[in-house]
Amino acid sequence: MSLSDIAGFRHRSLGFVAGALSLAALGGCQVRPLYSDGPTGSTSIALAAIEISEADDRVEQEVRNALVFLTSRGQGEPVNPQYHLALSVSHRTMGVLYESTDNDHDDDDAGAGRIVVKADYNLTKTATGETVKAGNRTAVALVDFPQQEFAKIRAVRDGENRAAKELAEIIGADLAAALGR
Repeated sequence: MSLSDIAGFRHRSLGFVAGALSLAALGGCQVRPLYSDGPTGSTSIALAAIEISEADDRVEQEVRNALVFLTSRGQGEPVNPQYHLALSVSHRTMGVLYESTDNDHDDDDAGAGRIVVKADYNLTKTATGETVKAGNRTAVALVDFPQQEFAKIRAVRDGENRAAKELAEIIGADLAAALGR
């Protein structure tokens, strides 16, 4: 056996050992679908047992409605909730790009903007008051502001609705992950 054969053997052996160690390390990782237990499994049942606090304004109501639909899979609110979700939503509209009209800088109108919807939430067990999951999340929707006032109001409302739905989906995923453990 020559020296180059021994060096090649060592190189292949090190590659094999490195590959085996990588596979052993990955063996400890666990990746599974969020709803791996199906629509009648424990995660889905726990999600359907969440009662959500009442809303204070229209945007918070949009987030709440979307969460009720997501957690119950369209079945509505639970009769005997096992969990309570305290939800507090805030929102604001900001102009991003400004267009000057007729070279008059006093009448700058926003041509584009964004809607930011934020939520703080706390999921607790109804029986014990123990916190299961708490957090805060944010969703942003981009909007174009037309010159017509009614169209601008409608664009803001549509942006708020889109951001509210996205925020509900993010929070719903958080809740499912917490209850799926």
